[in-house]
Amino acid sequence: RIGSASSLSSTTINTRLQELVRLFKERTEKVKEKLIDSDVTSDDESPVASPAAAAVPAPGGELEGDKPSGDEHYCEMLCCTFKRRPWLDSLKSSRFPSSIDPLTNLMYVLWLFFVVMAWNWNCWLIPVRWAFPYQTPANIHCWLLVDYLCDLIYLLDILLFQTRLQFVQGGDIITDKKAMKENYLRSQRFKMDVLCLLPLDFFYFKVGVNPLLRFPRCLKYMAFFEFNNRLEAILTKAYIYRVIRTTAYLLYSLHVNSCLYYWASAYEGLGSTTWVYDGEGNSYIRCYYWAVKTLITIGGLPDPKTLFEIIFQLLNYFTGVFAFSVMIGQMRDVVGAATAGQTYYRSCMDSTIKYMNFYRIPRTVQNRVKTWYEYTWHSQGMLDESELLVQLPDKMRLDIAIDVNYSIVSKVALFQGCDRQMIFDMLKRLRSVVYLPNDYVCKKGEIGREMYIIQAGQVQVLGGPDGKSVLVTLKAGSVFGEISLLAAGGGNRRTANVVAHGFANLFILEKKDLNEILVHYPESQKLLRKKAKKMLRSNTKPRDEKGGPGDALVIPPRADTPKLFRAALAAAGRTGGKGPLGRLRWRLKELQAMQE
Repeated sequence: RIGSASSLSSTTINTRLQELVRLFKERTEKVKEKLIDSDVTSDDESPVASPAAAAVPAPGGELEGDKPSGDEHYCEMLCCTFKRRPWLDSLKSSRFPSSIDPLTNLMYVLWLFFVVMAWNWNCWLIPVRWAFPYQTPANIHCWLLVDYLCDLIYLLDILLFQTRLQFVQGGDIITDKKAMKENYLRSQRFKMDVLCLLPLDFFYFKVGVNPLLRFPRCLKYMAFFEFNNRLEAILTKAYIYRVIRTTAYLLYSLHVNSCLYYWASAYEGLGSTTWVYDGEGNSYIRCYYWAVKTLITIGGLPDPKTLFEIIFQLLNYFTGVFAFSVMIGQMRDVVGAATAGQTYYRSCMDSTIKYMNFYRIPRTVQNRVKTWYEYTWHSQGMLDESELLVQLPDKMRLDIAIDVNYSIVSKVALFQGCDRQMIFDMLKRLRSVVYLPNDYVCKKGEIGREMYIIQAGQVQVLGGPDGKSVLVTLKAGSVFGEISLLAAGGGNRRTANVVAHGFANLFILEKKDLNEILVHYPESQKLLRKKAKKMLRSNTKPRDEKGGPGDALVIPPRADTPKLFRAALAAAGRTGGKGPLGRLRWRLKELQAMQE
């Protein structure tokens, strides 16, 4: 019995030891993988709660598992449990922000829209109510209701929004409540906001409801220009809004002129002369028609009769010529800015065609050049992406490059495990190139000095005896030519032809750019050296006709000293010789000490 018990215990111990050895080996392999590839996440399992801990009752006497989950939104009341709507919690927890970023907060842009609508109500309707008989005692309450609603929007803008706007002082973004309020109170904006809310409405009790007493409400023009700036910053095609805004300027000038014409007609007497409005038809439409003919100087108007009519008409003509010329010039600038890229593209294409015609380039080549221009412009909206980003700071260019290219470059097996900052530096060196259908990306036998990453489109790898058989088709996200970055001595030879299948947009990374980057990342240099050896061993290339060795690595290891030469140096040292070998041995020691 004792022997059987001892053998059983030894078997159990051996089994347990083997299990521990196996676990240690697995953990060692995981640590090695994590050291090689820093992007690999830990596979350690989260600790599992013991059954005893899971069954511990809650302070209320019930087990934890018996309580309703938090996602069910239950509410206990007396002896019953009721379901509670989740939006009530969000409504209770929602608060007005203590500070607002005026440059990026879309809620603030939406609020400015309501402020601008209230401002437009005052700017457009005050002249109409003053000149035309549209405000009557029967509808006066409707006009006053909308007026005071606009005043409420003005007041909320002062109390809730303008006092919470962040600002920059000394390079810091100030979010302190007291500092933001003091900054607004010292600004010109606050003075204009207070001026536009002057309570001139109290004069209604003495002179009646005169719309001209609300004219200060039109002084809130700063909100209008701020809304324009914020809206243009978030629109993808801001020039459309600029065209609409310029057209609105023209329509408003005609609107004011029509109101003035009706007022002048009422002052002279409706229908008193042939020049004034005769009182027939829709008064606003007929006066607006007269304003259009006057401001645009179309002509065909009746001649003024009295001195007042002559002076009024002269002022209208002068104002019309000036206003119309300003509007035309502004519209030209808006359209020119919207089509500046198209104009640049067309001038570049015309210059290239003129150059090719001067040197009598074949028509087939000219057609391919035209196709490249047209496809590049329509696919990218520009001819060279680097020109667009050249004015941005280096950090912003890196952020854009990460968003555009990092998802593709991070999948390249060659760079997995390298320093992340090295990959970021490499992203800024990528160059975008567009290839037309049947264009050769690289040819067999060429010296490879770059790597290709397919951004859009497809390429075909050709091979076989005739060199035209499709070996494989590479799609977007694929990488080829990375072996070229690891070869020295002028680059390695391409082993196959690669042809664009349709239009293809590729990113190119050149070898010299990678070498400049690797100088600052020695650890990634070592890792790439190991990967390069492994990849070149798995992709052994045939030797040339002379039987020379294959291409070396771009980071070749230092060659060892020959054994026979080392033996001769050692013998010279033992004999104390002072010949050439002795001097060479002393020189080598000096160089080694300098390197250390």
